[in-house]
Amino acid sequence: MATTKAARTAVKNDINTLKDDLKVLGAEEKARLREKATATEARLRAKAAEAETRLREEADVLRERARGYYDTARVRGQEYYDEATERFDEAQRYLVERVQERPVQSTAIALGVGVVLGLLLAGRRR
Repeated sequence: MATTKAARTAVKNDINTLKDDLKVLGAEEKARLREKATATEARLRAKAAEAETRLREEADVLRERARGYYDTARVRGQEYYDEATERFDEAQRYLVERVQERPVQSTAIALGVGVVLGLLLAGRRR
């Protein structure tokens, strides 16, 4: 019986030693995983900062490009406006000259156009 008791005690001691070893290994592995997680987090933060910087640079480039397109469109729009204003002024001058040259004929034409428009508008109401 003494051998069995000694064997049991030896097995218990071995099991306790294994438990202690597992605790130590678990703590070591936990520490290693924490280190890896910290390193990975640092790498991810660095990549995120790098991506943010790149995105800001791209946004600046796009903003400048859009500003260039806007300025070009504004200049062209102003040119078209100036040209249209000039043509309108020319048409107005031409019309005034023609009316001054033939006032009776112009009045008759205006009266005729007014009558036609009046008939058209009256026809829609019915």
